[in-house]
Amino acid sequence: MELIATRTGVKTLVMGILNATPDSFFDGGALPTAAAVFDRGRQMVEEGADILDVGGESSRPGAAPISLDQELGRVLPSVERLTGLGVAVSIDTYRAETARRCLSLGAAMVNDITALRGDPAMAGRIAEAGCDCVLMHMQGTPETMQRDPVYQDVVGDICDFFEERMQFAAREGIKEEAIWLDPGFGFGKTAAHNLEVLRRLGEFRRFGRPVLIGTSNKSTIGKVLGLPLDDRMEGTAATVAIAIAHGADCVRVHNVRAMARVAAMSDAVMGRGEYG
Repeated sequence: MELIATRTGVKTLVMGILNATPDSFFDGGALPTAAAVFDRGRQMVEEGADILDVGGESSRPGAAPISLDQELGRVLPSVERLTGLGVAVSIDTYRAETARRCLSLGAAMVNDITALRGDPAMAGRIAEAGCDCVLMHMQGTPETMQRDPVYQDVVGDICDFFEERMQFAAREGIKEEAIWLDPGFGFGKTAAHNLEVLRRLGEFRRFGRPVLIGTSNKSTIGKVLGLPLDDRMEGTAATVAIAIAHGADCVRVHNVRAMARVAAMSDAVMGRGEYG
């Protein structure tokens, strides 16, 4: 399997978020059927998405887990259709069986918010498939993560976490070149923690692996600007541009058209692509 990670470094990749869920924080219920997910995915590709990230379980703060059967019912029909659009499909799951089924349908990446801690079989499944793997930092679980997140040094603590998780992945047979790192903006962090992660994003480059970040429409933007959920596009654009300036390889976003333009302009300023 050709790794998506080999395409990083030339331009910032744009990952479009496709939530086949009724309760995600931003767009829960907006895509109630596989046909709706496919139509939105096709639109995202036309708007400039490089990767489509499909999720069947909400990871918003306070969200409770769902069953495997519920997750499979939500994502399998969508993944099967989306793999025909000509861009990489990522499955946002921490369950090994969901990953296995989606990879068999043509998905190329597993985006695991638990960084291989949620299911003891996940690492082996990824190693066997030879696919890309996102290791995300999260303190606690979606249900508990925002109750009282505390760090000695948020970036240093996340770096320690990545070090341990990369060593674990290697022991399980996952190739280093397949690993992506996501510091988990909004996952078990206060607004101050999230802003510090963004300011110091370049420190994660020490691992030599692609850095993915998802700031899109999150509560930190609402807190800083005093804006509701449906009015955070400019704040998202600012965080995307700053993330790229600090070394992000991929940005995970809801509004692909606007953020693909922000990414392209940020890349030009940073000397990537035809302006490099």
